[in-house]
Amino acid sequence: MQFVHVPVLKNETIEGLSINPSGIYVDGTFGGGGHAREIISRLNGNGRFVGIDQDQDAIENGRTMLDNIKDKNCQLVRENFSNIRKVLKNLHIEAVDGILLDIGVSSHQLDTSDRGFSYMQDAKLDMRMDQRSAFSAADLIATYPEEDLLRVIRDYGEEKWAARIARFIVQERSVHPIETTSQLVEVIKKAIPASARRDGPHPAKRTFQALRIEVNDELGVLERAIKESVSVLAPGGRLAIITFHSLEDRLVKQTFRKLENPCTCPPSSPVCVCGKKPVIRVITRKPVVPSEEEIESNPRARSSKLRIAEKLPPQHTKPGIYFG
Repeated sequence: MQFVHVPVLKNETIEGLSINPSGIYVDGTFGGGGHAREIISRLNGNGRFVGIDQDQDAIENGRTMLDNIKDKNCQLVRENFSNIRKVLKNLHIEAVDGILLDIGVSSHQLDTSDRGFSYMQDAKLDMRMDQRSAFSAADLIATYPEEDLLRVIRDYGEEKWAARIARFIVQERSVHPIETTSQLVEVIKKAIPASARRDGPHPAKRTFQALRIEVNDELGVLERAIKESVSVLAPGGRLAIITFHSLEDRLVKQTFRKLENPCTCPPSSPVCVCGKKPVIRVITRKPVVPSEEEIESNPRARSSKLRIAEKLPPQHTKPGIYFG
């Protein structure tokens, strides 16, 4: 299947990265290369681009794409973006001028039925973003106790009927294994009352989202990736993160806030004594969202949000560090 990627918030992201044509830029979620193409097009012969992706399909597609770009210094690495520091160290890069992270499942992964991400297509329950991983959605469904299934579906799917769905899964798997997406969809439909299924999104949408997040440890990976990314940014370098649901966006917002205001001194303290200094400056006080025109042309952009932060120089002292 051809790896096609319509980049979300492309213009806003590229503008937010404030690209230096001679700089070094990393796309930590290369995917179909939609954002990467635009970044590379802004670089001159002295610029450098590094693409990272854990999905083998993305790597194979990316190598074909980059083979056609002869006048730019571009490299592609198969790795989880939370390991960006290790990737750059192996490439002998000490610091970069910009990093892009486009979080979540890609259109290619959703549309490729045998990857098991979609509740709209019958396939083996998989949902692994990195095909080398030993743990799949089928393993999760088969092994998690009911209370852990409840936690995952409730916390990561924000599903009202999480308790019933978890109970129905445990009951169903005691009779026979749940190994395909269609089997799981039927269990979810049985668990959610018919009246609740008449309106709103597909009844399996939230549960599938929750399982995918758990299988790939997406929130844990994201938090580690933000801190790793900030650590390898050069002063003035920017980190742009695109998210697609509230859990991700909240995590980015909170992590940015902690890095911008790390002081742990009590509010009553007349002066900061903890010694923790701001590491970043948040560029986007509110997330950037897609225009109506973009949503109309690409409905999958609807829930996307972009947040951008800039690395501060070392030992930067933020105005207002004194209290009272």
